[in-house]
Amino acid sequence: MNILSAENLEKTVNDEPLFTALTFGIEKGEKVGIVGRNGTGKSTLLKILAGILLPDEGNVSVKNDLLVSYLSQNIEYTEGSTVRDYFHQARSPLLDVVKAYEKALEDGDERTYTALYEKMEKDNLWDLEREYFAMIDEFDTGCKADDRIDTLSGGQQKKIAIARTLSLRAGLVLLDEPTNHLDIRTIEKLEEMLKAPELSAIIVTHDRHILNTVCSTIFELDRSSFYRHPGNFSSYLERRAERIAFQQKEQDRLKTILRRELEWLKRGPQARTGKDRGRKDRIAAMQDMQENVQDVKQKEFASISRRLGKKILELEHVSKGFSGRMLFKDFSFSFTKGMKIGLVGDNGSGKSTLLDVISGYTEPDEGTVDIGINTHFGYYDQKSRNLKMDKTVLEYISDIGEKIDLGKGEIVSAGKFLEMFGFPQKMHPCLISTLSGGERRRLYLISRLVMNPNFLLFDEPTNDLDLATMENLEEYLSSFQGCSIICSHDRTFLDITTDMLFILENGKITLYPGHYSDWKEERDEAEREEKEKEKEKVPSPSQNVQTKAKEKKKGLTFKEGKEKEALEKEIESLEKEKSEIEESFTTLPADDYVSLQKNTRRYEEIEKRLEEATERWLELEEKA
Repeated sequence: MNILSAENLEKTVNDEPLFTALTFGIEKGEKVGIVGRNGTGKSTLLKILAGILLPDEGNVSVKNDLLVSYLSQNIEYTEGSTVRDYFHQARSPLLDVVKAYEKALEDGDERTYTALYEKMEKDNLWDLEREYFAMIDEFDTGCKADDRIDTLSGGQQKKIAIARTLSLRAGLVLLDEPTNHLDIRTIEKLEEMLKAPELSAIIVTHDRHILNTVCSTIFELDRSSFYRHPGNFSSYLERRAERIAFQQKEQDRLKTILRRELEWLKRGPQARTGKDRGRKDRIAAMQDMQENVQDVKQKEFASISRRLGKKILELEHVSKGFSGRMLFKDFSFSFTKGMKIGLVGDNGSGKSTLLDVISGYTEPDEGTVDIGINTHFGYYDQKSRNLKMDKTVLEYISDIGEKIDLGKGEIVSAGKFLEMFGFPQKMHPCLISTLSGGERRRLYLISRLVMNPNFLLFDEPTNDLDLATMENLEEYLSSFQGCSIICSHDRTFLDITTDMLFILENGKITLYPGHYSDWKEERDEAEREEKEKEKEKVPSPSQNVQTKAKEKKKGLTFKEGKEKEALEKEIESLEKEKSEIEESFTTLPADDYVSLQKNTRRYEEIEKRLEEATERWLELEEKA
């Protein structure tokens, strides 16, 4: 069943066409991944599908009863908003009903109130907010309803944004880089949620694991063109390679024809009569076609190899904490040449802090960081702290050097260097603040590498980068001769670029001598064994009579017995009050909205407390 259709969409930004004549449909349950280089219009397309932006041409049709929920790449909220406020700021027809219902109560509009009350009952919208907070708990955010959004970490904000998107009961979710700032455990939970058969999704992501395990279709945006590839990311790579090979053959054929036709043009004027005007036009058209079929490849990252000394970096009994919480304690490690270490741990475990301590950006609370005299860091931090937003692209690179030495005798100007890495001359006078997120990160990346470091510290390097840049970076890191510590939530990226891990858990850093996928397999197996042990602890129906008798004899403690008695009295009192309120709904005057609203709220409070009290009483009764 088709739930969304896009017909002949066109969009131009800054006089550059992002896409033209873009047409496709989405089926119920289909999971679509969108890929393409930075600046090809992936985020813009999602905003058009979400109704946030209008296309220049074409239209989007959505099935009548389909609810669509959108996750933006960067979380947006009103200043001073709490976690609860943020939920109610979402664009959702369900929340529109809730807001209208509350306004009707406030205004005393009986007719509107009655109609909306029926709608609230029919769709069970009373539980909408509760479902949001349940998902927040599922993602282990540690946040409360009244916490201000601007006090939360980037990871917490992202989890809350995803919880809001997925709790609005949408049949189609539009997700723009959902894995940015998330830890790997949360990404794994998100993957399972997205696999739900009834859910349709369109996902802009660079996470190849999600593209491979979740997505059933890949959309590619490439230089204003659109390609649809059935299958997962692996299938897409095969089909794309076939397409490029075919385009290359076509290009070679055009070159042969053009060479012959250009030779004709070079002949004397007698060969170029007016009747051959059409032939000259065809030659011009072939030249344009030749240019368009080229698969532009970004230059590979490169930097001069700077020699490492005998002493590279030594950490001795290093500890660091914040706000009374110890992130890591008494950590010692000595680095040797060529070490490629991945850094993994949950959000808030201290990964970024460890990199800050190693780089000297932050002082440890205890211990020493001894940096070798020949050790030069290239620190690609998550927040791009050294990126000057008020400078132009060219000014920023020129401040590093007017001439850039790429090694092997290749020296280029700052402008030429930018062109080599995907920043054409027309972008050189642009302020960095006007660049897209991916373009900023790519600029920051090359600015770190051009300093010729021999020890790389990378904090979430794949955030906002397109797949082509990521693959380029992987090649660079794989051949890098110095040391590197890479903190990333991208599992494929970690497997390719590192061969050992620092694991941050429960205030400790432990070394794992292997790849991420090996560690994950061992971790999952250990968790499965732990669950099996927990199951064995649960009494089975065939448990021997003597053990049962001992348990029965054990019974409740004196304190638990008193708690059970108190619960029985409370439940009886709540049941009585509940009956009285139910009676009031039929006896109160229809225009007494204040009393109706007050009684409705109290009724909901009683139901919630009754559920909690009854559940606890059953636990005690079972133990008794």
